[in-house]
Amino acid sequence: MQHVAAENNLAETAFFVKEPTGYRIRWFTPLAEVDLCGHATLASAHVLFNYLGFKGDLLEFQSRSGILRVKRKGEFLTLDFPADIMVQVDIPEELAEAIGLMPVLAYKGKTDFMLVYSSQKEIEQIVPNMHRLFQTEARGTIVTAPGDEVDFVSRFFAPRVGVPEDPVTGSAHTTLIPYWSKRLGKTELSAMQLSKRIGELQCIFNGDRVEISGKALTYLKGEIFSET
Repeated sequence: MQHVAAENNLAETAFFVKEPTGYRIRWFTPLAEVDLCGHATLASAHVLFNYLGFKGDLLEFQSRSGILRVKRKGEFLTLDFPADIMVQVDIPEELAEAIGLMPVLAYKGKTDFMLVYSSQKEIEQIVPNMHRLFQTEARGTIVTAPGDEVDFVSRFFAPRVGVPEDPVTGSAHTTLIPYWSKRLGKTELSAMQLSKRIGELQCIFNGDRVEISGKALTYLKGEIFSET
């Protein structure tokens, strides 16, 4: 699986297999297996719903992060993920220098750091030093701020696991949604990930769980040949 993910050279490659009570899913970046990935889970559900004959509108995956559910409602797929538990920390100086812009606040979640800024313009203008970011202790770094037309915006960098910048990051939103829900005093939020590809998400905070809704499109069907 790691070799296939390295050949794909995408942020994550998902693998799933049928089990008696549902499906088991795993995710790999080009360099490592990760504990949670949102967009690859959404893509897996899209394949099951549209190409592998899954009946019904609710899928359940077993994973390294526990049970994950994906619900189909019209053209939207909704991920039901556990909310991250984060703590506020002193701003890591090396991390801020690698990102190239001093944040207002910093938080540490289960695997990633989250740096909070004042404006969407700041998030758009960030140009990280990937070499220096690779040398920090951060597996991944989320940068976020209030949005101009949505509740919050973000970007996500993880060069240490082979993902310089992720297009859309479901796992990062398990950290972002609880933070912005509490800060804005609302449980339903709109979000945008400001990667080159742009990702638009609808989010709900349910206490210890979050719901992340988006769309999936098919762009390729093919075959992989393996000698092992």
